Amino acid sequence: MIIIWFVYNLKKTTFVQEFKKNNAVDIFNKIKSNRGPLGQYQKIAHGYFMFPKLEGEIQPRMKFRGKEVLNWSLNNYIGLANHPEVRKADAEAAAKWGLAAPMGARMMSGQTTYHEELESKLAEFVGKQDAFLLNFGYQGMISIIQSLTNRHDVVVFDSESHACIMDGIWLHKAAGGKSFMFQHNDIDKCKLMLERATKLVKESGGGILVITEGVFGMAGDLGKLDEITALKDQFNFRILIDDAHGFGTMGKTGAGTAEHFGVQDKIDLHFSTFAKAMAGFGAFIAGEEDVINYLRYNMRSQTYAKSLPMPMTIGALKRLELLINEHSLREKLWAVVARLQKGFRENGLDLGNTESPVTPVFMKGNVAEATNVVIDLRENYSIFCSMVVYPVVPKDVIMLRIIPTAAHTFEDVDYTVKSFREVADKLAAGAYKSDKIASLMNS
Repeated sequence: MIIIWFVYNLKKTTFVQEFKKNNAVDIFNKIKSNRGPLGQYQKIAHGYFMFPKLEGEIQPRMKFRGKEVLNWSLNNYIGLANHPEVRKADAEAAAKWGLAAPMGARMMSGQTTYHEELESKLAEFVGKQDAFLLNFGYQGMISIIQSLTNRHDVVVFDSESHACIMDGIWLHKAAGGKSFMFQHNDIDKCKLMLERATKLVKESGGGILVITEGVFGMAGDLGKLDEITALKDQFNFRILIDDAHGFGTMGKTGAGTAEHFGVQDKIDLHFSTFAKAMAGFGAFIAGEEDVINYLRYNMRSQTYAKSLPMPMTIGALKRLELLINEHSLREKLWAVVARLQKGFRENGLDLGNTESPVTPVFMKGNVAEATNVVIDLRENYSIFCSMVVYPVVPKDVIMLRIIPTAAHTFEDVDYTVKSFREVADKLAAGAYKSDKIASLMNS
């Protein structure tokens, strides 16, 4: 009987395997039939709404499809991208070192005095003992979470955290770890999740890592760092903040959102990227020396990656120098922000809860109307800004995201406020129904 059972099940297993093999889906055919949430719009959106080409020098006025537009879509917050000292430092470093140096990963052969100097100055600026340079912000955050946590640990995070945080948590969960999400900036819910996490780690012997952002890059509101860090009096956890949009823009010296709230000493790990206020490439993580050294020796994304090229490293030193010493750059940024946001609000436009330079303008309308609003702004008003629609915002909401910079003028601001008021009136009057797309495109 045992032999008959074995033969039967062997044949059954073989049959199932053959069935699955003969009915397997070709992976390329699968992606051809399912282009993904964004890819499904490729044919009508490519080159205009997605992957648009902005040409010319990085400045408020650039070329889009051969036409000059007033550009509000670049994270060049304090105007360093085309600062003459930055351009000079970049050019001289590229001429001296080329883009290849240093060759190899930092751990093996890519270490230089310049990399160490930049880390030291970044740590000092944000009030931490040490810092570690990262090649990429997105990849860096994923790897930080992966390196810090194991399957016994619990991550507690804000629901509107950036995609890099979400992907890092996904890897943590894939390794058997646990996570709890609290509704955006809801401190009561954060406390509840900390209570649940505390119960779990008592059983597992792990620890708790809270992750949130300084400035939330879409809506511009601030993470409640003061209220979250105050919970340390009740719970045992460490906190990691992503301050990509706060570094260089927030706080008395520009050190970031933690400085703005006066809680720099309560933030355990400060992460930021050079791609925003620094107008550069790369990122860093800063904190206690022992913790940073642990990351330095355990972050796989850095251990197995080529060192940040010398021109980018030396260029970042110059950018940091200007960010720290040229206070007029940040003052100009905030003067532009104040005039822009005041103008929008006085004209009845909804900016949500922004407390940062990130300026979202919320309007009522569907996706089709949103595309027509953007077409009208670009074609007839020569204004280029980003559009955010469902599922990032509710189905009946259009969000136009404005990024002011120190390079913009008050004339740029006043023209934009006037144009947005006109567009909002046209939207309310039904001017952007779906059958208007062709006429706007051809106007």
